[in-house]
Amino acid sequence: MTVVLERPIEKPALGGGRRWEWIGLGALLVGTAIAYIWGLGASGWANSFYSAAVQAGSVSWKAFFFGSSDAANSITVDKPPMSLWLMSLSVRIFGLSSWAMLIPQALLGVGSVALLWATIKRQFGAAAGLLAGLTLAVIPVAALMFRFNNPDALLVLLMIAAVWASMRAVEDGRTRWLVLTGVFVGFGFLTKQLQVMLVVPPIALMYIAAGPPTFVKRLLQLFAALGAAIASAGWWLLVVELWPASSRPWIGGSQNNSILELTLGYNGLGRLSGEETGSVTPGAIGADGAGEGAGGGMWGETGITRMFDSSQGGQIAWLIPSALILLVLGFVLRGRVRRTDPQRAALGVWGLWLLVTGLTFSFMAGIFHSYYTVALAPAIAASIGAGSVLAWRNRERYWVRIGMAIAILAAVAMSWILLGRSADFVPWLRWAVLVVGSVAAVLLLIPAMTRGKLAVASVLAVMFGSLAGPTAYAVDTIGTPHTGSIVTAGPSTGMRGPGGMGGGRGMGMPDGGGMGQRQDRMPMGAGGLLNGSTPTEAITSLLEADADSYTWVAAAVGSNSASGYQLATEEPVMAIGGFNGSDPSPTLEQFQKYVADGQIHYFIAGGGMRGSDSGTSAEISKWVTANYTATTVDGVTLYDLS
Repeated sequence: MTVVLERPIEKPALGGGRRWEWIGLGALLVGTAIAYIWGLGASGWANSFYSAAVQAGSVSWKAFFFGSSDAANSITVDKPPMSLWLMSLSVRIFGLSSWAMLIPQALLGVGSVALLWATIKRQFGAAAGLLAGLTLAVIPVAALMFRFNNPDALLVLLMIAAVWASMRAVEDGRTRWLVLTGVFVGFGFLTKQLQVMLVVPPIALMYIAAGPPTFVKRLLQLFAALGAAIASAGWWLLVVELWPASSRPWIGGSQNNSILELTLGYNGLGRLSGEETGSVTPGAIGADGAGEGAGGGMWGETGITRMFDSSQGGQIAWLIPSALILLVLGFVLRGRVRRTDPQRAALGVWGLWLLVTGLTFSFMAGIFHSYYTVALAPAIAASIGAGSVLAWRNRERYWVRIGMAIAILAAVAMSWILLGRSADFVPWLRWAVLVVGSVAAVLLLIPAMTRGKLAVASVLAVMFGSLAGPTAYAVDTIGTPHTGSIVTAGPSTGMRGPGGMGGGRGMGMPDGGGMGQRQDRMPMGAGGLLNGSTPTEAITSLLEADADSYTWVAAAVGSNSASGYQLATEEPVMAIGGFNGSDPSPTLEQFQKYVADGQIHYFIAGGGMRGSDSGTSAEISKWVTANYTATTVDGVTLYDLS
């Protein structure tokens, strides 16, 4: 037994390598690039909340640094700006367009697949790396977010990079790799704040358990990593905190103009407890309580099955049970090895990533959207790639073959359930997966079918049974435009999810308060809390007239309401109250001064949270309506403040 367990680890072929490995890698990366770039501009401005900030950063370096929603720097988005930097630079180079904005996101997807391949290949060989990369590429929520302009694409790449660097430290024990790990974590913080911390406990526990140096040195190295993380993120936080508040934009998402408050509150502990000051209220996104999730609170029912429910299941759940089964198999197979064994360490860090992140998402009571689950995709893909190949190498043992058969049956069962939720979507596929996957499980139990040329048939059957379902969802996702603040992968399930959402593709605001409209059916108008404004040519021309005479061509309540007008005119539009319209910026007195100084041309009515009749945005709206004359253009109400 020991001889098998201590099988030499395949190292990456840096010079030549077997030709099939490089052909396979080339095919994987080229295929991923084509899939993620194909028709990339079809989603238009995607999430116009971030698109407006990208446009602002492409014309103003100050807006670029702070992540401002407009080039006049009235307020920032409610995240740090690192993901915006990449898109803004692309727009500076290629000009403002959907494609120029989204191409960095697609390339981040290709890079994530490549980096995961490289990470898994070092410990488990080329086949494991290719399988892990392929699995990541076809997970539906990954195919969605690598073609969308949310921060999650960069976050995923940086989380994978942190694990890659930490595994290099396990190989040679050098401090520089832990320092680099900390840098990647710090950059992840500048991308989406505390969400990157979900990967920190897995990395720390893995290195404490498997790092080559003495225990004391391992602790010191982890403190060095912590210092690197603080330095690589803290410089930006320090500049923002020390910059005079009067000459920088308001920190969006905060109630006291503080990036630290945003970090620890709205984007931090508030996400876990549900106590997010200034967040969406149950009546804000739909009438008659449409904001309530089915069977639960505002963001859906929490619990151990949350990742498998109608909102999250089709995004990420396809291979979670199989990944867990293969992790267990891998740990058993690597049970009698030295403490520093890289393969066991790799299984540990990916398995802990899956568990820590999955449990956090399952029980967090605050704001939660199904696309957050893309943070689980690398851990699932790595577990599938590493666990499958490790088990395959030990397939002569009958109990290992039984474990592999159970893993494929778990994948088949998940596909049967998830495909059944969208019964009109490729209806034959559900049965094909059931039949082929079940046959694959039987073939794995027959020793002769796992040797020689016959093994090829078994492997192909396993691949189809495991990946056909998520791949079909991914293809549907790639072929469908997605627009709005809340988007989902795959076909509509017709089931009501958290926040009143149907399991739709894009996001709109139907009259009933539900979501899931296709982009081509979104109404023209002033926008709302979750969907960007869609100005007509008449409104755009009106705003562009004498634009150079004003700091802001218009002001609107809520970032999404302002975003469409800004993107159409490429002129600053003030987002009163930030994303939700609930941030106290600007105050009524500040707004009145801006108007008196001739800095704002129009006020556009509508936007923000429904039913909100208090706060600074409501005060501003009431003051405008009481003192200025309304004009309706193409169904949108505007007030000329000049």
